[in-house]
Amino acid sequence: MSATTYSGGAMTTASTTSLPADWRDFFALTKPRVMSLVVFTGLCGLLAAPGYIHPTIAFTAVLCIALGAGGAGALNQWWEADLDAGMKRTSKRPLPAGKLDRTSARDFGVALSVSSVLIMGLAVGWLAAAILALSIVYYAVVYTIWLKPRTPQNIVIGGGAGAFPPLIGWVAVTGEITLMPVLLFAIIFMWTPPHFWALALFVQSDYAKVGIPMMPVVAGEAETRRQILIYSVILLFVSLVPWWIGGTGWIYGGSALLLLAAFLLLSLPVAARRQVEGDRMKPEKRLFSFSVLYLFALFTALVADRMVLGVGAAA
Repeated sequence: MSATTYSGGAMTTASTTSLPADWRDFFALTKPRVMSLVVFTGLCGLLAAPGYIHPTIAFTAVLCIALGAGGAGALNQWWEADLDAGMKRTSKRPLPAGKLDRTSARDFGVALSVSSVLIMGLAVGWLAAAILALSIVYYAVVYTIWLKPRTPQNIVIGGGAGAFPPLIGWVAVTGEITLMPVLLFAIIFMWTPPHFWALALFVQSDYAKVGIPMMPVVAGEAETRRQILIYSVILLFVSLVPWWIGGTGWIYGGSALLLLAAFLLLSLPVAARRQVEGDRMKPEKRLFSFSVLYLFALFTALVADRMVLGVGAAA
């Protein structure tokens, strides 16, 4: 097969040997690290929702969320195989490494995506299936094909793709869209820019090399740092709304306050500093790492409120 590489900003095509693919290569196409967070927030939305769902149906719903996320990830890598080959961070993925051909990756992504929606619809409910289908299209088409190569706001608008899972989990239980799952969607939507821009600051050379207009590449570091702080403050208020409206109890409220204080404290040095030669961007890396922990902890507190205090039925 042929693979695209980048040299001095120019795109060239080089011949590589296709290695035998095994299950690990297909699994890597699903972006398992990203999928783990998607599955977790989807499960939390399901567990925090008021009402009862049979354990088998609940397992099926979470499985479909995982399959849908994996399918979208595979389609993303299929479309961006040439770009991945030009970036150090992604050059070892199965497609640029020559372990899989693009047709197999595309077919695998389509199969996972279609089967996840059909199973969700038949076994759980068609509203949840429709939202799942929307999330797949949003990530694989709206974000990957349209937004990412065209605008530095790609992460802001495209953040909706990763915000759907708790909404899907909630709807799987209740069969309807109410304020609480919309707020869970909004939390992840507002969390995505500071989370991803922290990463983009220390891998911006990769994006610049392949022509992806990420915020640090197009608007510069100073503006990216300012935007990180702005979205961190917005996230603070959005994350507290479920508590303010009575949709959660003190476990979530107290946890949210502590986590948001830590998030803001880590955002301030990122916003205030300027990169110097040889800078290893430790504050940016700390913020990126903590942002993942933040989302896991916040949604764990949400479930704890439901399980321990029984809060959530009124929302």
